[in-house]
Amino acid sequence: MGLTYFKRFRMEIDLTRPLVVRPLPPGYSWLAWDESLVTAHAETKFRSFRTEIDANVFPCLGELDGCNRLMEEISHRFGFLPEATWLVVTQSRPGDLSYCGTIQGCRDDSGLGSIQNLGVVPKHRARGLGTCLMHRALEGFRRVGLDRAFLEVTAQNSGAIRLYREMGFRKAKTLYKVTEVAYS
Repeated sequence: MGLTYFKRFRMEIDLTRPLVVRPLPPGYSWLAWDESLVTAHAETKFRSFRTEIDANVFPCLGELDGCNRLMEEISHRFGFLPEATWLVVTQSRPGDLSYCGTIQGCRDDSGLGSIQNLGVVPKHRARGLGTCLMHRALEGFRRVGLDRAFLEVTAQNSGAIRLYREMGFRKAKTLYKVTEVAYS
């Protein structure tokens, strides 16, 4: 075993500025937070991250059990905000929901909104769902009176960084995440 370092950016956004909220594309709809959706959030998170760089940075994202533990932890954390936690779904047949994207939000100890994870299942990407999820979470932060929010993103995730910058996030600092890796 050895250690590796992943460069990450903390990005912040001012929530007092107007947000242009995009509607979901046709065929998609929202599911607001409910405790019964912990498993749905975890499965969507797993399907969204299992083949991405973040599954290397945070190994729990590459395992369904890890995503379940993570969702349990997030949803029971002091500061968890149901108003900033959403699922995007589509329905191929009546009663047959497919979970397409997930986001979770918390209030951190300093009173800022904290995006925990934003994930879109690969076959539903490039449709604007990530932007819609982020806007919905940011609106949730505003509804509870927060005026700033932040997230962390792996520096290699150029698509996510581009999306966040287009939405108004700005890099506040650079961080390094230490992770154990197995050498073969």
